Amino acid sequence: MRLDRLRIPVVQAPLAGGASTPALTAAVLNAGGFGFLAAGYKTPEAVAADIATLRSLTEAPYGLNIFVPDDDVDSSTFAPYLSEIGGEADRQGVALGVPRYDDDSFTAKVELAVSERVPVVSFTFGCPETADIGRLHEAGSEVWVTVTDPNEAQAAVAAGADVLVAQGIEAGGHRGCFVDREDREDYGLLVLLQLLTAHVSVPLVASGGIGTGAAVAAVLAAGACAAQIGTAFLRCPEAGTSAPHREALSGQGRTRLTRAFTGRSARGIENRFLLEHSTAPVAYPQIHHATGPLRAAARVAEDPDVVNLWAGQAYPLADERPAADLVGALAHDLATALASASGRAGGAAPG
Repeated sequence: MRLDRLRIPVVQAPLAGGASTPALTAAVLNAGGFGFLAAGYKTPEAVAADIATLRSLTEAPYGLNIFVPDDDVDSSTFAPYLSEIGGEADRQGVALGVPRYDDDSFTAKVELAVSERVPVVSFTFGCPETADIGRLHEAGSEVWVTVTDPNEAQAAVAAGADVLVAQGIEAGGHRGCFVDREDREDYGLLVLLQLLTAHVSVPLVASGGIGTGAAVAAVLAAGACAAQIGTAFLRCPEAGTSAPHREALSGQGRTRLTRAFTGRSARGIENRFLLEHSTAPVAYPQIHHATGPLRAAARVAEDPDVVNLWAGQAYPLADERPAADLVGALAHDLATALASASGRAGGAAPG
């Protein structure tokens, strides 16, 4: 497995929506960690260009993350919510986007990953069909699937996943659950790792609220092979993080889960839009497309109250530093934490 060959057990999360750049991924790869490019929200042509740019910056194996399409929903599900946020469009001086359904060019992106023989292909929002996983395996790709509970984990393993990314409720950005619903049970990362190690035997990558080397040490001790980190990389200069998002990440605001911006549950820093529009239904990607012009206008105006400020619960620990420095600091602090924990374990060690 590629995880066995990682010099530093740190994985840079895909960071779809603008923060993902080839420069960020290359910096992490060249520093000894593992990094992903995000295919989400991009055209296949743009993804191909990112892959080409990344390959010009590094020879290290890399990953590509693809969104699995959600099921379509009837327009009656989200029509009242669109009426509710109509005033936001007027305030921004733009029209709401068309609340359309699409599959984010899923098939074309899988085809691209196959043709480019991408070393690692990860999937979020669901598990691809066994046939797709088989084609990726034939192309030499390793397949990772994001899971949020034991049932998803078992389904992904049955489909042929090589690695599971265990995403705890602490994580920033979208929940990677296969089906977003109100009555689902959410797990913290430590609980999730314990449950998964009891139910599956494939390698695990831990994700959610990991911002320090000590946290990396903790998830390794709990059974993970590596830690996937997203929010901490958002403040790196190589990331494409917007100005209002960067500013919010330097503060101390609370985070909470919301569907206000996209119609899919995601964790972000509280702002006016998030707090005033808590009634958003499960309707992804329709609401994502509808609010797109609002969020774009707010980014241009550097208005933090209408931008989705995705962040994990540990975001106040994030510093503004180059990605290579961040990976190096995590590695140093990981070694220190492991040595410290070993000393504290003392007589508890088997003998």
